[in-house]
Amino acid sequence: MTQTTKKRLAASKRKPLGVAALWKMWMDNLRQWLFYIEEYKPHDLLNIPQWLRKTRKQMEKFFHALRRDLRHHHRETNRRHFPESEYALAQLCLFFAGSLPRIGTAITDVFSLRRLKTVTKKRGGAANKKLHPVTFLGVALGVVAICAVLSFYTVATTASYDGAEMGTVSGLNAISAVVEDVETITREALGDNSYVVDESKLETTVGVVPRNEVESKEEMMEILSNELGVVEYGYTLYIDDEPIAATVYAGALEELLEQLKRSYVSADTVECYFDEKVEIREGYVDAARVMNLGKIAEILNETKSGEVTYTVKSGDSYYYIAGLYEMTLEELMDMNPGYDVDLLRVGDVLTISNAVPYLTVVSVERQRYVTDVPFAVEYEEDDSMYQGDYKVLSPGVYGKADVTVNVSYTNGEETSRQTVAAVTISEPVTELQASGTIPRPSWFPTGSFRWPCYGTLTSYFGYRNAPTRGASTNHGAIDIANGYGTPIYASDGGTVTVSGWQGGLGYAVTIDHGNGFQTIYGHNSSLLVRAGDHVYKGQQIARMGSTGISTGNHCHFAVKYYGTYVDPLNYLS
Repeated sequence: MTQTTKKRLAASKRKPLGVAALWKMWMDNLRQWLFYIEEYKPHDLLNIPQWLRKTRKQMEKFFHALRRDLRHHHRETNRRHFPESEYALAQLCLFFAGSLPRIGTAITDVFSLRRLKTVTKKRGGAANKKLHPVTFLGVALGVVAICAVLSFYTVATTASYDGAEMGTVSGLNAISAVVEDVETITREALGDNSYVVDESKLETTVGVVPRNEVESKEEMMEILSNELGVVEYGYTLYIDDEPIAATVYAGALEELLEQLKRSYVSADTVECYFDEKVEIREGYVDAARVMNLGKIAEILNETKSGEVTYTVKSGDSYYYIAGLYEMTLEELMDMNPGYDVDLLRVGDVLTISNAVPYLTVVSVERQRYVTDVPFAVEYEEDDSMYQGDYKVLSPGVYGKADVTVNVSYTNGEETSRQTVAAVTISEPVTELQASGTIPRPSWFPTGSFRWPCYGTLTSYFGYRNAPTRGASTNHGAIDIANGYGTPIYASDGGTVTVSGWQGGLGYAVTIDHGNGFQTIYGHNSSLLVRAGDHVYKGQQIARMGSTGISTGNHCHFAVKYYGTYVDPLNYLS
């Protein structure tokens, strides 16, 4: 039996009975006695000498205790300390003791009334007959004796299971009720409606026993459950209505959950909670789920099966998504078999992880800091500049604000910020810019790059194994393969600086975009522009081929920024 159950049962025993409950106990006990005598005709009850000996011993013990209590009551009364008790029978005795003066006065009045009636009778009057005090006292003592027997003794059933003594419970059919209740709670705990207790191992005997040797029905259920070893009374942790683990110690799971949250709490934390539905339910549970707190903590710090996914948005790439979740491209593709590394569509759902934590701790932290307040920008038309070109005439100045925010963290990672209050320290100063009005030539750069052709990526930027003799191992471009003659387009507007044979690149085109960027298109079969030509974004400048040092038809596409080769995949859109 667990310590919690013992405390609960002990508390129930200490609770004093009311008058109605005491009367019900007496009546139920009397019916049990009558049924027991009629059904079993026990020899012990018919053995009058044995009963007299037992009664004499009980009365001796009773009067010995009564004399001791009366002496104690007399001493306490002289000291003006009035004793109290939680037990109904003791309260009844104290009541009678406290009523003795009143009873004495009543007896004196009776004798006075009797003398008065005698005088009246002598004078010829009539008097009514009253019950003699000795008769009244005898009847009262008899009632008290019956109540005492019904209070101290009861008909009970003693049970054992598989040879192990379980104890005694009041009533003739109480064990059957206990077995039914144990079967019910076991079926509910296990989810097995076919479970039954093996009653062939259950032995019972019926008899009259002192009430202080009787255990409650709840205690007997606990003992039988422990003997069976199938379920235990405890406290079960549920996460999103899924049972995780259980313990027999009250309050232990609550303390464990608080410890998990405390690791995410700082001096500035204003709120901390679990994102999942967390419940602790008290009751019988499968004994296999009961474990020590260390094991439960280990389970909660692990993960369970479940997918974490990401929905592709416009502008995403495999590289970006992998970096977002601190994965390599190979790890991301391994998690998503069937996806093409060269093709990514908006709306695709990628699997990021096959495991999720049991508990998600959300903590909200109050932060205060001074931040910049953005300034506005006003524009003034300038007919000496092209459209889309701007020049700062009067620089803006950021303002300052004292901001208070609530920062939300999920398992220690920041997920959102909510402004609680903001007080402006200094106002921002508006910036004035000149805006060009001259129409921009079509060949002017836009600042972004489109793909130069359609095809399959066969070689990436950076180190590689040379595909053929003479090819570079440090590849400063990407290779896009397709059929012979596939159109090659200018990635952005600019001026052609080179158009012709360039050694290992074969027939190639170089475009200067006038903003620090240059793009190179190599291994073409034919060229459609000449050096000095202005080309616009998307204009066809060549046809795909395999000239120079090449292993097949493809476009060698390179991007240089102020003379340094950079990865084109970081700029293409």
